[in-house]
Order: sequence, then C-alpha cells, then structure tokens
Amino acid sequence: MDSGTLAVEDAQRLDALARANRVRVDRAKLKRRIASGETSAAEAILLQRSETHTMPVVEVLTSQRNWGDMRCRRLLLAMRLHETKRIGSLTDRQRRMLADRLGYRGGEI
Repeated sequence: MDSGTLAVEDAQRLDALARANRVRVDRAKLKRRIASGETSAAEAILLQRSETHTMPVVEVLTSQRNWGDMRCRRLLLAMRLHETKRIGSLTDRQRRMLADRLGYRGGEI
C-alpha cells in the first residue's frame, strides 16, 4: 500500500474512534438523566436518537432507579423481547407497548 492509502485509512480510523467516543459519552449522559429522573426510560425508548439506535433495551431499563437485571428480564420476557434487543430494531408497536408498560403517560413523541 502506498502512503496516500495509509493516510486515508488512518483518517477514517480516527473519525470512527471519535464517533464511537461521542456515542459513548452521549449514552452515559442519557443514563445519568434517566437515573436522576430528568428523563424517563420510556422517553428514551420512544425518541429516535442516533446514539440509542444500537443501544440494548436492557441498558436503558437498568439505568432506572430500583431496576435490576431480574426486573428487566421479567418485563422483556413478558413482552417476548430478547435481552440483547437493540432500541433501533424495535417496531413502533413494540416501542409503544414498552413505554406503556413503563408507565409513560405523555403525549405523542
């Protein structure tokens, strides 16, 4: 490979690392907002955000106070969802049902 190709690959790698870091930081902020009660888990699931698109549903659920692994498993099992299900792969119906189960009483998002 020539040096031009390597420079492009290095730039792409750095861009990918920067993008991944932004997603991690945004997810951590979201989890802190959920834990503090500033944002509900239902709102995080209903909103179509780029940083939560590939985030597992269980991460959002366990960010809530008093929600552990068992409580999350019971909810997901009752809804016939796998623990590793990504938020972005939920259908609109699944998203609304999950928000309803979480007690979301807001308007349309």
